[in-house]
Amino acid sequence: MNSAEKEEAPLLVTKVEGKEIPWDPTQLRRVQEHPCFSKNAAHLFGRMHLAVAPKCNIQCNYCLRKYDCVNESRPGVTSKVLTPQEALERVKEVLEQVHYIKVVAVAGPGEPLYNEETFETFRLVKEEFPHLIRCLSTNGLLLPDRIDELEELGIGNVTVTLNAIDPDIGKNIYSFVNYQGKRYRGREAAEILLRNQLKGIEEAVKRKIVVKVNTVFIPTVNDKHIIEIAKKVGGMGVYLQNIMPLIPQYKFAHITPPTPHEKKEMQEKCSKYVKQMTHCRQCRADAIGRLGKDIQHCYL
Repeated sequence: MNSAEKEEAPLLVTKVEGKEIPWDPTQLRRVQEHPCFSKNAAHLFGRMHLAVAPKCNIQCNYCLRKYDCVNESRPGVTSKVLTPQEALERVKEVLEQVHYIKVVAVAGPGEPLYNEETFETFRLVKEEFPHLIRCLSTNGLLLPDRIDELEELGIGNVTVTLNAIDPDIGKNIYSFVNYQGKRYRGREAAEILLRNQLKGIEEAVKRKIVVKVNTVFIPTVNDKHIIEIAKKVGGMGVYLQNIMPLIPQYKFAHITPPTPHEKKEMQEKCSKYVKQMTHCRQCRADAIGRLGKDIQHCYL
């Protein structure tokens, strides 16, 4: 077993601004019971993705969001966009029948922080089911602006998709960024996104939110750069990096995705700097159940 595949014990400290901050029992639980943050937990516990966030504020060149699609399993896909109240009812329905669900998350199909329904959903879930781990996936553009609200709502785990820490590479990954009422393109868009992603990660770590970084492995675009991302986020106190192979579609439909061997090699290189997630299933925005054993089709 190589270093990227080992299930290591959770970190006991995180370095923030040069100081070692001890982890508390709540943080450890948010790793040990979260199937995406712990390979062991993936066999024992499940998660629910509530598809309440249809709008997005950036356009990634690999992203194609579809609704009403039951036969695809990838990010950005859902069979239905729910209202916050419908999402709460879905949680009630599922928990009555499925007792291994530990995590309720919002992961799309758009950008959760760009949809007020995300925050209303978490308010409802927190009030009704305070014991559940609350989790969010984001592109990070609005993370610094809304981090205080996330802390107030008790969001304990956050995943940020970070595909480049060099704007000259990022400009080739994003078509545009909408921020504060203006649309940006090219290098300027990539600079704004990166600045906010890094600031948001920094603020989340300060608040003892457990952070995972998703990095899409895009051959010919960012493949020579992923180790630099690992070095950067590992030094920021990010707990886990998830290197995801490109799903070729939209403007990157012509790019051949990395092979499993290439992905494994990249994980091994990056594991020197930050712990690697090796059990990702690139889940739908409405996924329910254990990783790789989804049951959302039972609730259509």
